[in-house]
Amino acid sequence: MVVAQATGAASLTALDARVADCFACPRLVAWRTDIAVTRRASFRDQEYWGRPVPGFGPADAEIAILGLAPAAHGGNRTGRIFTGDRSGDVLFAALHRAGLANQPTSVAADDGLALRHTRVFSAVRCAPPDNKPLPEERDTCAPWFRRELELVRPTLRVVVALGAFAWAAWWPAMIAAYGVRPPVPRPKFGHGAQVSVPGAPVLLGCFHVSQQNTFTGRLTPPMLDDVFGRAKALAGLA
Repeated sequence: MVVAQATGAASLTALDARVADCFACPRLVAWRTDIAVTRRASFRDQEYWGRPVPGFGPADAEIAILGLAPAAHGGNRTGRIFTGDRSGDVLFAALHRAGLANQPTSVAADDGLALRHTRVFSAVRCAPPDNKPLPEERDTCAPWFRRELELVRPTLRVVVALGAFAWAAWWPAMIAAYGVRPPVPRPKFGHGAQVSVPGAPVLLGCFHVSQQNTFTGRLTPPMLDDVFGRAKALAGLA
């Protein structure tokens, strides 16, 4: 069903609507719904989105940022990826410094944020327990990601993979959307890693903007600035 729904989407608008109406993974549906009902105490007066979270950004983006999955009280609450949580605070501040966002904050779906030349999406579209999708959930969700790549393919030049999960998810999606094969053995994830496969966007690795990485100093603002600066240069935007 997901394959048919994804491949039948003729535009990003149609795809986003279908993504938001997906109920394919029972465990994730139950989790996202429960979180939306119980809520975090600090957000108890807010109505949670509680559905799969589509990508965000222009359809003619030259740069894509690929994450793992929406956060339970971030995208699952606000309905926009990396919005309303501390990971998003770090990510969009860096995009603003790079000139790829019109403002440094992303707190709600109607806060006026606009991205320039950049689209953000995740390999898995529902918030998973402990931020760990099961392999079968990852595979069930993959057609949404692959179709999104096909739709942005005409302009896409660079993909920034946030973390090892996104890095691993890129390869089968690249094969499906671009019809090319990755190097053998497949390149390992690392912060700053760069892989160019003829006929596909350049892939850049970046540590995930999680609190675990940013609070410990494993990922710093200058490190993010370097990655997005390289992405802009590779996309011909610098």
